[in-house]
Amino acid sequence: MAEQRSSRSRNGSRGSSNGSRSDSGDGSGSRQRSRLNARDAVERVRDEFPAMLGRPVESVLGVERGDDGWQVTIQVVELARIPSTTDVLGAYVVELDEDGELVGYRRRRRYNRSQTDED
Repeated sequence: MAEQRSSRSRNGSRGSSNGSRSDSGDGSGSRQRSRLNARDAVERVRDEFPAMLGRPVESVLGVERGDDGWQVTIQVVELARIPSTTDVLGAYVVELDEDGELVGYRRRRRYNRSQTDED
């Protein structure tokens, strides 16, 4: 019985998230939007961006939903120094489309780790 309930719950949740949006017309855009949430957008950036830039993502500074997808702001160590308080960091805004594909990025700011925030 427990197995039946868990499979029903899995099927039910799949049907409710995709079924209500895809039943009316094409719905492919709506379905794609419903699948990519903020957590998924951050995971995509953490997985894919280091290969493009050649440096690992140190932290996520923010995530924002836009009209055409997501904008994820991340922090990257651009130059590691000793002591680490003198590291040079970069804040990047990474843009994803509705499907979660990385469509662009730009460095918003470059600063020392010990530098206070100007925002």
